[in-house]
Amino acid sequence: MRAWILVAALGGVMTMGAVAQPAPLDPRVQQILAEISAPRIEQRIRRLVDFGTRHTLSETESEQRGIGAARRWIQAELEQCARRSGGRLQVSLDSFVEPAGNRMPRPATLVNVVATLPGTAPAAAQRLLVVSGHYDSRNGDVMDAEGASPGANDDASGVAAVMELACAMAGHRFPATLVFMAVPGEEQGLLGAAHWAREARRQGLPIEAMITNDIIGSPRGDAGQVDERQLRLFADGLDPLLRMLVAARANTPTPDAEARANEAARESLQQLVLAGGSEDLPTHQLGRHLKAAGERYLPGFTVNLIQRRDRYLRGGDHLPFLERGYAAVRFSEPFENFAHQHQNLREENGVRYGDLPEFVDFAYVANVARINAAGLATLALAPAAPQNVRLDATELSNDSTLSWTLAPESEVAGYRIVWRHTDSAVWQHHQDLGRVGRHTLKNLSKDNVVFGVQALSKDGHASLAAFPLPLRR
Repeated sequence: MRAWILVAALGGVMTMGAVAQPAPLDPRVQQILAEISAPRIEQRIRRLVDFGTRHTLSETESEQRGIGAARRWIQAELEQCARRSGGRLQVSLDSFVEPAGNRMPRPATLVNVVATLPGTAPAAAQRLLVVSGHYDSRNGDVMDAEGASPGANDDASGVAAVMELACAMAGHRFPATLVFMAVPGEEQGLLGAAHWAREARRQGLPIEAMITNDIIGSPRGDAGQVDERQLRLFADGLDPLLRMLVAARANTPTPDAEARANEAARESLQQLVLAGGSEDLPTHQLGRHLKAAGERYLPGFTVNLIQRRDRYLRGGDHLPFLERGYAAVRFSEPFENFAHQHQNLREENGVRYGDLPEFVDFAYVANVARINAAGLATLALAPAAPQNVRLDATELSNDSTLSWTLAPESEVAGYRIVWRHTDSAVWQHHQDLGRVGRHTLKNLSKDNVVFGVQALSKDGHASLAAFPLPLRR
């Protein structure tokens, strides 16, 4: 039995404000990372490129060319993995009609390919962890549905990584539910992701985390930069909150179910911001978790947290989730070569343009998939974040007292208080506790640091941190 479990049973303190030391690596997570295959990722990227174009409005009836053929192939590949998993992985199609509009000259039927790995614990299975890549592609003209559009990096790389994640994780059991998605319509306006996010909010689905992998294919930039041990992670929950505030003012007097759910999410986020948590919204906590888990399980790899919703002038499939109040982030390669994005195939002045497989580093894509796997698996094995976390602000004191609601013992073995200096993007210190709902940190002023509280599983996996709201008289 792990020593910390004995301490938890006694309701005692294991560490006394030490610099955060993670639990031992979980061999189940390590096995998943070992199962991820760069050659298999390469095969899938090349196969997606072979469809010629995957433009959202391209051919749907052909078996050799166009987005319809690509979608059916993705579905068949995932169904093979589902059979190998003994049916635990469940593959479905989410079909909808997108009306004519911006970048959509006519209505079209779009199809999200969704593979779900249901959670094994009754309560935890309600928690959804979603990861996506987009299987549509484009060239220099976003409306060109006929011309060659290989899309090897943007975003066959992300789709291949998500498919590899689904197949590698399907043979394992997790308390929480994992959802793997290949979505269309990203280049036409994030259409597939927006539909799924809209329906999720309307149905009240408890999405705890959403990750999109978009342009994760190369560690090389257009100025010759190369660093195969870096990855960007865009994680910001404040900018979307401001957008939600603007949208709230324009709401109709009789909002529908989605609008009501969005309003509830906005109010919850606004409460955190007003309490000083503008850098501690759920998306920020998800970013911290993914960085910590990825760097632990892939030593020497650096996940660069960037507190922006996305790159300038660009957007990804996490945004429809983010703008509905869900914790949502984007992984993207460390540098970009724009000669190999959104370009017609050609050669000019000795430079080859186009998004081709020869410009993709398949080993790098595999490592990005491993970063995803480490973050998703450790979060799926962890409990939900603590509820009703409060920081006692009823009197002047240089001590800090935090409290929270105890979860059932079957779900949570203990708790961890984490804190950091205000100029740090990541948690720096922690104190582990047993099954207690209140704790005082002596001589640690709440005025000088930022706190969070995590729930711990019996195996030491930590939930996302919950920011404490002040408890006043």
